[in-house]
Amino acid sequence: MDERRNDDLQALVFKNRGLLLTVPAALLAAFGKPSATSVGLGLPIAIAGELVRCWAVGYSGVTTRGDEVEAPRLVTAGPYAHVRNPLYVGNFVTALGFALAFTGHNRLATKLTLVGGSLAAMAAVYATIVPHEEAFLRSQFGEAFERYCERVPPVIPLAQPAADGEGSWDPKVIRDAESRTFATFGAMLAILVLKSLRE
Repeated sequence: MDERRNDDLQALVFKNRGLLLTVPAALLAAFGKPSATSVGLGLPIAIAGELVRCWAVGYSGVTTRGDEVEAPRLVTAGPYAHVRNPLYVGNFVTALGFALAFTGHNRLATKLTLVGGSLAAMAAVYATIVPHEEAFLRSQFGEAFERYCERVPPVIPLAQPAADGEGSWDPKVIRDAESRTFATFGAMLAILVLKSLRE
């Protein structure tokens, strides 16, 4: 029974992951006080994270946007040859960049709360949904997924990619798969600019 409840919780968090992650973004937008220095430091980090995400989406496709876990094939090439969760690594880097960018003029305690809280919230969501996704992939791909897990770490990327990756990059899928992400990124960027002009 406990395992069933845990599965249900993981599925619920997976379905609502986007909504859950708007909370720390909204707190940054509401309480952040950016400076020119913090924007100059944080924005390139945020862009780098989004580029990692686009690289991953080009391999994994639009299935990453669904409310339920989907995987028509096991992708192990490109960024997936370095780390099992490149989408989430990219998101985490983007969140770090925006958190740093938004908090330049905040007092140290507020800055630590906003940056640390944003990243902790994101880590909590991912710690809940990654086991859910991996259970699905294990059920779908069995031994092939187990072998992949043995070779590729979940979060800290390998410097050298694992050999014999499966999958290819399709840049056309990025527009369809990433429209919401681009809209969110653009909104955060617009708020950052407006707040910077007021500080």
